[in-house]
Amino acid sequence: MDEALTEGCAPTRARVRGGRAARVAERAAPLAEALRPIRAGLPGGQFRPLDEAGVLRIHRAALDALEEIGLANAPPSGVQILTGAGAVQGADGRIRFPRALVEDMLAKAARGITLFARDPKYDLHLTGTSVHFGTAGAAVHIVDIERNEYRDSTAQDLYDAARIVQHLDNVHFFQRAMVCRDIADNYAMDVNTLYASLAGTTKHVGTSFSDPAHVKGCMDLIHLVAGGEEAWRARPFVSNSNCFVVPPFKFAEESCITMEHCVRAGMPILLLSAGQAGATAPAPIAAAIVQAVAECLAGLVYVNAMVPGFPCIFGTWPFVSDLRTGAMSGGSAEQALLTAGCAQMHQFYGLPGGAAAGIADSKLPDMQAGWEQAISNTLAGLSGLNMIYEAVGMHASLLGFCLESLVLGDDILGQALRCVKGIDVSEDAVAIDTMKAVCLGGPGHYLGADQTLRLMQTEYVYPALGNRMSPKEWVEAGKPDLLERAIARKNAILARAGCTVDPAIDAAVRAAWPIHFR
Repeated sequence: MDEALTEGCAPTRARVRGGRAARVAERAAPLAEALRPIRAGLPGGQFRPLDEAGVLRIHRAALDALEEIGLANAPPSGVQILTGAGAVQGADGRIRFPRALVEDMLAKAARGITLFARDPKYDLHLTGTSVHFGTAGAAVHIVDIERNEYRDSTAQDLYDAARIVQHLDNVHFFQRAMVCRDIADNYAMDVNTLYASLAGTTKHVGTSFSDPAHVKGCMDLIHLVAGGEEAWRARPFVSNSNCFVVPPFKFAEESCITMEHCVRAGMPILLLSAGQAGATAPAPIAAAIVQAVAECLAGLVYVNAMVPGFPCIFGTWPFVSDLRTGAMSGGSAEQALLTAGCAQMHQFYGLPGGAAAGIADSKLPDMQAGWEQAISNTLAGLSGLNMIYEAVGMHASLLGFCLESLVLGDDILGQALRCVKGIDVSEDAVAIDTMKAVCLGGPGHYLGADQTLRLMQTEYVYPALGNRMSPKEWVEAGKPDLLERAIARKNAILARAGCTVDPAIDAAVRAAWPIHFR
């Protein structure tokens, strides 16, 4: 947490009461990772909107859909890969998947995978119900709250977002959150999308490619950053966000070919199915989950037919429509339920999974955005979703990205993670020794108790920007405004956040590729 901001939000009575500089300094010092109340990978799974019978019903319906409907438009290479594994191409050209084939590939699929980061302390271990929050999306606008306007997003904006994420404790990975609209050439855009992410953060990065032909050049860049192909394959720190399917039940041919290239290059794959309930997916929430599960199972067969056990994330990303207009509604309660239900299906299969949460339909970081982001992120975390994408910064149903909202979202995620951690009911936590000491001859309160002081940092989570002052303290502090503080923290981070790539490598990248940010 930024020191100036921490001081500004601390209640006056806390500062006055202590005086005790040494103890204050000790409490302000960063905790060891094992002592932190929240961190990447906390186990969720407390919230389960589907009962066991519902999970089985969705699973069986997904298998029925793959066997009876199948997927259209597979590229010739995909037809060869899938039919070679046992799928059947009908007279209508659709690829259908016998139950036995799906079950066989599920048995071969990778479980308990690690998504590596350039800095190993940010590695993401996708086991069980471990929870990780991060960015994603393809926003075409930046929400400029200082000018109260939307403008086209640029490569510099993407680089700035990555640099901010590097300094946010509760955002655990960075996936491309916006489109570099200042770059007309698609190859240059893909290169800049990749390198802006890598230059900004040493956390795990997700990227995408607009054309299969762009994968090779981007892999050359990755190998340069990694220190060679062998080093890359040992610790692949970039994953491919791949929309291999166009709902309902059609393969996206170019994306499938990109996926094939990435698998051969050793890049983990996010198998992404993003239907919209009521539009490109069925309106019932359960049926939308069925379609997403079926489509992702088809992708799982595709990848494991190429390389059994290849690291994949089961990316069921069904979205919601506002059925009054047909517009997407990422901030709705239905979206939160969809995402949580998908998490249960990932756990049913024992697969590492990802889905979307934290999307605001609101156009600005206001109260509406706050409730939309908080509800869906909290339910996604409580559901035990491994990878929670689009969790921070996204507005206008994914059309806008806001850097200040990214900073504010770190506080939201901190509170969500605290809910995920739950309540400690160990013997020490419920022992009555401190109660006895306080009540039977003590001061009658717990404010100065050793137990209270010990748990201040390990049991409780405090917002970096959220204001908990009394009205009197707030007035005395100059009536601090939340958005002004978000702007200040954003600027403070960007002022000190430099390129995370070695200067010699950065110079080599800029000499070899047209890089559009500084």
